[in-house]
Amino acid sequence: MTNRVRFFIPVALAISLIAAIAPKFIDPENMDLSVKPGDNFYQYANGNWLKKNAVPASKTSWGSFNELREKSLDAMKSLLEEASKTSTKGRLYQMVGDYYLSGMDSLAIEQRGFDPIKLDLARIDQVNNKAGFFNELAYQRTQSNGMLFGFFVAQDRKNVSKYLPQFGQGGTTLPDRDYYLKNDARSLKIRDAYHDNLTKMFALIGEEPTQAVQDADVIMRIETALAKAQMPRVDMRDPYKTYNKLTVASFSQQTPGINWSDQLTKYGIKGQDTVLVQSPAFFRSLDSLVSATPIEDLRTYMRWNILKGAAPYLSDAFVKQNFAFSRVLTGQKEQTPRWQRISGLIDNSLGDLLGQLYVQKYFKPEAKQRMMTLVDNLETSYKEHINKLDWMSEETKKKALTKLVAFKRKIGYPDKWKSYEGVVINRNDYYGNVKSASKWSYNYMINRLGKPVDKTEWGMTPPTVNAYYNPVNNEIAFPAAILQFPFFDFEADDAINYGGIGAVIGHEMTHGFDDSGRQYDADGTLRDWWTKTDADNFKKRADQVKEQFFGFKVLDSIKVNGQLTLGENLADLGGLNIAYDAFKKTAQGKSSGKKSLVDGFTPDQRFFLSWAQVWRINVLPETEAQLIMTDPHAPGLYRCNGPLSNINAWYQAFNVQPGDKMYKKPEDRIKVW
Repeated sequence: MTNRVRFFIPVALAISLIAAIAPKFIDPENMDLSVKPGDNFYQYANGNWLKKNAVPASKTSWGSFNELREKSLDAMKSLLEEASKTSTKGRLYQMVGDYYLSGMDSLAIEQRGFDPIKLDLARIDQVNNKAGFFNELAYQRTQSNGMLFGFFVAQDRKNVSKYLPQFGQGGTTLPDRDYYLKNDARSLKIRDAYHDNLTKMFALIGEEPTQAVQDADVIMRIETALAKAQMPRVDMRDPYKTYNKLTVASFSQQTPGINWSDQLTKYGIKGQDTVLVQSPAFFRSLDSLVSATPIEDLRTYMRWNILKGAAPYLSDAFVKQNFAFSRVLTGQKEQTPRWQRISGLIDNSLGDLLGQLYVQKYFKPEAKQRMMTLVDNLETSYKEHINKLDWMSEETKKKALTKLVAFKRKIGYPDKWKSYEGVVINRNDYYGNVKSASKWSYNYMINRLGKPVDKTEWGMTPPTVNAYYNPVNNEIAFPAAILQFPFFDFEADDAINYGGIGAVIGHEMTHGFDDSGRQYDADGTLRDWWTKTDADNFKKRADQVKEQFFGFKVLDSIKVNGQLTLGENLADLGGLNIAYDAFKKTAQGKSSGKKSLVDGFTPDQRFFLSWAQVWRINVLPETEAQLIMTDPHAPGLYRCNGPLSNINAWYQAFNVQPGDKMYKKPEDRIKVW
């Protein structure tokens, strides 16, 4: 018998050691207890964390989502490095492993310079008339080099069992049309930097300085004209404004210089006589623009689109110049590490291969079942809320409930994986790998036509830290990577999980009933199922949310766009309300008194603190100014505080009183769902 030394630890010390290693899901060290909860709850819950967590030099923001994304990238790196070291585990490992090796081989990429795009540039140089321009435009689109406008194949919103070719506005490089059209100091600075970037990029492919400046002028002229033709971002949220079904013949009649039947054939699409057009007015302007633009300028436009699409995958000079302009837009100080860029690229282009490896190693099967239970509980809570609404008729309530119970649930990962047949990955050809995966994606998209709609397909990959609601499938989806703290943890109490992932579930459910999602019915069809009175009642309440957020500012002077962010703000308000009521059905939610305290906080306090820490984030000023223009989400501060100021239970949990800065009179608190 082997003698073993046995150590005896006093009970009191053992308890203290357990306490020391037990995770603190609400850590007072992250809070700023000098701030009154009713003055700024976001700061109260997160103040010290915000002070201690500056934005890293290689990032544009740093918050809860960023921490999880970093964790997800680390996991992907581990998987990719392991795959790159083996040649005996089959095609999946070869594909992702060799793709990673090719992207990390900076020496080979450097030696090639811009050789990978010389053939495309030479093709464009041969274009000498408008017919040739449209031929080349079509060819490049089949190579996943789409230009001038967007084109995709997706479900028909009014006939969701069928796919349909669809055309969208586009053609610009800057993040929003307003960057070309506004004349404030920031917009002028960015346009100057963009012109400088264009000039330097053209110089990198051998253009003389004078020619490079002239070509930059051409791009600015064409893209500004396209920006003027585009619908504003707010209008793009209206599913009816962007639903314009046209025959191919009538579409061509609106654009005399473009034969869409011929273009579709060259895209690899045959036998389609009907298309959806996001903005017919944009395409009429586009037709006039192309007709009036000299062929040499159109060639310049095409060269720029080839160049900007390839720049991140070419030699260091192109990558550095690309980043130099990105710095002006975002304020980011250092380039994102190469391994993170490559890992993210592979996730985007071969996500179902990398996703399989991620799920095998990092996703617990029991998390899927736990999520299903949470969704059940949130659905029950939502039913009760709908039934209790005093502003909705019984007729519309029945249809709302029908839609709610019809939600399809996607948790963790797909039931079936894409195999990417036809994609060729060569460990010695990084740009070739990018193109091979992109061409596969294009062909996969157009080959949907004429086939049954695949409702099992996901819009995100398993390593993605996010969630979504898809109105045309009436589905909610939660990828594996979001099922981690601060959203979800097996060891956490219900207050933490309901304030985190529970509110996220409620958020995605509420997207089915926000100002846009409510216009789709239970099977995903864009169809009005509301009485006029009920629709008016909804709009009255939604307008209150819109005006609340118009009252918020960032950087002291830039207003939050309450219309652009309305859908997300409605989803936050509804999701938090629904999650709180679901939490109150749990044993912890029902408990009270000193025995229910955890780390000195009541269950309700922990619920709302959990909500607050999900949204903690530091953002660079340049990025924040950009997001206000382009992001349908409000800044983290207002995503946290905005909904809370409308929830009675929060006032009670933290004894918020008149005179506190976030206080609203009971009659002024907004409730929609």
